[in-house]
Amino acid sequence: MAVEAEAFWLFDWLGDDVSFWARYLTNGKHLNWYASFRFTIMAAIFGALLALVFGLLGATAKASRFAPLRAIGTVYIAMVRGIPDVLFFLFFPLAFEQGVEWIWSFQVCTPESIAASQANWPPCREANWLLSTNEYLILACVSLGIIYGAFTANVIHGAMRAVPPGQLEAARAFGMSERQVLTRVHIRQMWAYALPGLSNVWMLLVKATSLLSLLQVADIVWWAGQLGSPNYLPQAGLVHGDWRWAYYLALFIFYILVTLLSERAFTRLNDWARRGMPVEG
Repeated sequence: MAVEAEAFWLFDWLGDDVSFWARYLTNGKHLNWYASFRFTIMAAIFGALLALVFGLLGATAKASRFAPLRAIGTVYIAMVRGIPDVLFFLFFPLAFEQGVEWIWSFQVCTPESIAASQANWPPCREANWLLSTNEYLILACVSLGIIYGAFTANVIHGAMRAVPPGQLEAARAFGMSERQVLTRVHIRQMWAYALPGLSNVWMLLVKATSLLSLLQVADIVWWAGQLGSPNYLPQAGLVHGDWRWAYYLALFIFYILVTLLSERAFTRLNDWARRGMPVEG
């Protein structure tokens, strides 16, 4: 009771306008909106890590001397880069979900349950797989990893080819094995050429996190649309009009801040990658 009395005193001291905004911006729905920022951050970080893994695998496959493996890497990079992000973002989770339900239906569905099912999918009610928000978030991270892994693979493949051949020949002349040349010289210098392109891939991936709501994840974009829409209450009438512009403006500022922080981080990474390398120009 003492805490509540102190809070009311604070609101009275701040004034009606400030106390209204303090109560409005700290209600339950807004707290859910603030909490949903973690979905965007997690999707960006884990999606980027998976994209780096897929990128390294794709670049290795494309540069392989084994023709079938080289063909797989080339097709992966060319095909995924050409598919619209939204289409792939919707296709992969849906295909994975229905694929699991199809395999599971062989275990749990009987001819009677299939005949009793009125829907075309899943084959029976027992095979229906209801995904949670966390499971949709995992599928979103994998989708982002596959999509932007193709771009990452192309960047890494180009960076590997950009390393001066003389550096590799000099390393072999010093008696290094092929493994040492690859890990200590080739890959080490490759990052200096890859980081500018990887920074662009990272920014594209961050922008793509706004698509999380397509996978039934209540992310920051979904909540901004909900909170900003005209709000009617039976006992109070119109609480506020169409305020979506204000919430979307807040998201603009959020993504701009992420961009500025990312640019600083990649600048430092680029300085680290170029340590010991001759300054160009």
